Amino acid sequence: MATMESLIGLINKIQRACTVLGDHGGEGMSLWEALPSVAVVGGQSSGKSSVLESVVGRDFLPRGSGIVTRRPLVLQLHKIERGPDYAEFLHAPRKKFTDFAAVRKEIQDETDRITGKSKQISNIPIQLSIYSANVVDLTLIDLPGLTKVAVEGQPESIVEDIENMVRSYVEKPNCIILAISPANQDIATSDAIKLAREVDPTGERTFGVLTKLDLMDKGTNAQDVLEGRSYRLQHPWVGIVNRSQAEINKNIDMISARRKEHEYFETSPDYGHLASKMGSEYLAKLLSKHLETVIRQRIPSIIALINKNIDELNAELDRIGRPIAVDSGAQLYTILEMCRAFERVFKEHLDGGRPGGDRIYGVFDHQLPAALKKLPFDRHLSTKNVQKVVSEADGYQPHLIAPEQGYRRLIDGSISFFRGPAEASVDAVHFVLKELVRKSIAETEELKRFPTLSADIAAAATEALEKFREEGRKTVLRLVDMESSYLTVEFFRKLHAESDRNMDRNSEKNPEKNAPPPGPNMDRYADYHFRKIGSNVSGYIGMVCDTLKNSIPKAVVYCQVLSAKRSLLNHFYAHVGRQEKERLGAMLDEDPQLMERRTMIAKRLELYKSARDEIDAVAWK
Repeated sequence: MATMESLIGLINKIQRACTVLGDHGGEGMSLWEALPSVAVVGGQSSGKSSVLESVVGRDFLPRGSGIVTRRPLVLQLHKIERGPDYAEFLHAPRKKFTDFAAVRKEIQDETDRITGKSKQISNIPIQLSIYSANVVDLTLIDLPGLTKVAVEGQPESIVEDIENMVRSYVEKPNCIILAISPANQDIATSDAIKLAREVDPTGERTFGVLTKLDLMDKGTNAQDVLEGRSYRLQHPWVGIVNRSQAEINKNIDMISARRKEHEYFETSPDYGHLASKMGSEYLAKLLSKHLETVIRQRIPSIIALINKNIDELNAELDRIGRPIAVDSGAQLYTILEMCRAFERVFKEHLDGGRPGGDRIYGVFDHQLPAALKKLPFDRHLSTKNVQKVVSEADGYQPHLIAPEQGYRRLIDGSISFFRGPAEASVDAVHFVLKELVRKSIAETEELKRFPTLSADIAAAATEALEKFREEGRKTVLRLVDMESSYLTVEFFRKLHAESDRNMDRNSEKNPEKNAPPPGPNMDRYADYHFRKIGSNVSGYIGMVCDTLKNSIPKAVVYCQVLSAKRSLLNHFYAHVGRQEKERLGAMLDEDPQLMERRTMIAKRLELYKSARDEIDAVAWK
């Protein structure tokens, strides 16, 4: 069976490691909650500091009037076999304090560092470890003294603030409460007992300590309290005789004070029969023994909690990524895996697994048709402009039957308007693809740890999209130019045949209605003739518009969207494959915050695994 000292010492070690890693008391961290500790609770001037110093056997705590303890002090006692006593602070890990007056000053300075030289309080704990042959392994938490009124320099909320801080510790089910009450006051008014009764109504976690027994009025004693008749606890009350102020002023050491305390109880007519269960040395042993019992009872739940934390940390480490190997092959493999992860997310955006790809359809379904409707065909094919274009096309020789050159010029001029919407569609889709690249990089979990690689992939993808845009622009402009290079003659043949049929039917019904207007050059200058030309060209342009409305999206998708899906990073892959090891390592330069997070997770994992193994070994061997 493991010794009491080895088991409590192990819990001290784990608690200290928890504090280093942020799993410390006062913040509600789960592992700290699972590890039993002793919280020292009492009103101001109840003798809390004297009790702690008696247990430690050293004079090391700040003293004074008002609120002296303004931050929780997590005090871990470590029993050593030999050597001088010394202390270490968590905030100064490489400094050993052998002068305990310097320990007192460091506590005061560290308190002031957070709270200033005011009377404010802070829930950020100070972590202090003391190593001595005269202590038992124990963790004690010294808390600010409870008070009933705010004094000058304190906020009105100080009473409530202190109580809330103390509660945050003593409410935890694994916290042992050391309730300090002065014997020269009525136990019914004890702040410590009142609070302990609220958070621990059964008294299972509460140890009562009665201080200042030597300061009671003559003829009175505290036997009723110490023997459990005034207020009964499940654990026995312990009486303490602290050093007097005069003894403190004379620098009477704690070893002498312990000896004098022992003599007091041995020779006291009131407490002689209780002497073996009184005093600071007995209190320390009592607490240590009880703490060991509690630890043994909690071992299964502690191990279960540690295993749960190990699983959660492993899952988080898998999510943010394990450390990268240093050889170039592993680095290249990692880079390619990151690229493939990015491409999967990018394709999900395009194919509908993630939002964003629908905006490309919106370009073809809304932006392109709207742009086509705004083209100035009405102005270009007005009667006045048609007459101007046809007349200029004929030159000095008027056309004989149909103004073919005029038709071609009108059609070419109209078709050229389609270049603007075609290029705008290319640019709009390019903008959507760039935005999807940005979103995909941000949403690729694997890339979050590599800001340099993310920037390189973004640059390579943007460069590829620019090439795809240029190819898309060339293709859609070719489509527009092809409509000008070869006209669909069948359209005009059908138009002419339809016109002849309509004229024959109308002539039979009303021969005079369809006769050409009288006067010279009637074919060349009559308004109806130019309106008819404009109408014919407008019909043909409408047919071309319908064609381009379908072919431009096909070209854009083929040249830009499909190319992005198939070969967005092809050039980047070839470029990476030629890189030296140093460049690959630079690309895998991680976000410092993520590296710090991984390091912290690794330390936590090491702590939990070591704690689990050591608890198993110490508890059950």
